[in-house]
Amino acid sequence: MASFVGKKYKLDKSENFDEYMKELGVGMVLRKMGNTVSPTVEVTLEGDTYTLTTTSTFKTSAISFKLGEEFDEETLDGRKVKSVITLDGNKLTQEQKGDKPSTIVREFTDSELITTLTIGSVKSVRVYKAV
Repeated sequence: MASFVGKKYKLDKSENFDEYMKELGVGMVLRKMGNTVSPTVEVTLEGDTYTLTTTSTFKTSAISFKLGEEFDEETLDGRKVKSVITLDGNKLTQEQKGDKPSTIVREFTDSELITTLTIGSVKSVRVYKAV
């Protein structure tokens, strides 16, 4: 079992997230909220189903998935996409397919979760600290 399962990570710093959300077409009000909250992320595993839960004062979302299997997802900004998540070492890579395809790479260490979000040429890096 991956070492990050069951750990919680809280957002510590964020770079270029507003530009990423803009590229996705997120409106100004949602972007302002997205830029002010410090969500906590937790990954749990039951059998072969992972659940990725993001909790903040604004909204809580959870996606459940099996590695390598496509699933329907409604993103925090309300887009409906098809996603596939794969695991390579301590790195979860999520490919979101929809009107605006994007890639989210979550790299886990003992003390941090580094999330790299990419859409087109726009890239955002968000660093979470283990809590």
